[in-house]
Amino acid sequence: MADGTSTPVKLYGWAVSPFVARALLSLEEAGIDYEHVPMNPDAGDHRRPEHLARNPFGQVPVLEDGDLTLFESRAIARHVLRKHKPELLGVGDLERSAAVDVVHVTRTVVDENVGKLRAVLEVYEARLGSHRYLAGHNVSLADLNHFTLMHYFMSTEYGPALVGPLLRVKEWWEELSTRPAARKVATFMPLDFGADKNEK
Repeated sequence: MADGTSTPVKLYGWAVSPFVARALLSLEEAGIDYEHVPMNPDAGDHRRPEHLARNPFGQVPVLEDGDLTLFESRAIARHVLRKHKPELLGVGDLERSAAVDVVHVTRTVVDENVGKLRAVLEVYEARLGSHRYLAGHNVSLADLNHFTLMHYFMSTEYGPALVGPLLRVKEWWEELSTRPAARKVATFMPLDFGADKNEK
């Protein structure tokens, strides 16, 4: 939880999920006060009536922000940053904002087919030749959306093998993964866990 005394925002889910962790990362980067409500998938918490009332699909994460309830990690991240830290979305800079959206689409490709990751990383390597981050010279949601899955991926034999030869991508990842918010969220993500089929 970020520093503060009030907890107007609640996030439900188990933090070992890269999707819940993605939402947590956006909250940490935004620097707002929030409450993380842990859940136990083995106990079927996501199928209990009170959670199905929040998300009828029984998935996590779910965000409650006042009267607003959101599910789907990217939607949550965009909402949090749009409301509290719009500069990470490139707001006010049309070129950077468009770049954030383009990389967001590419993120979906990676989620759906890890086999395409090499080609995606090569595109990133070229882009990082002229930009410090994926959508420009400042960190943005385009970068943050990659952290949680990359955190797990880099612990496999494939991660270092793919990223190692791509020096700009390697430097980008090292810088991204040492951000204070990323380091905090990583403590919730032991490397012997993977994504659960009920998460999105």
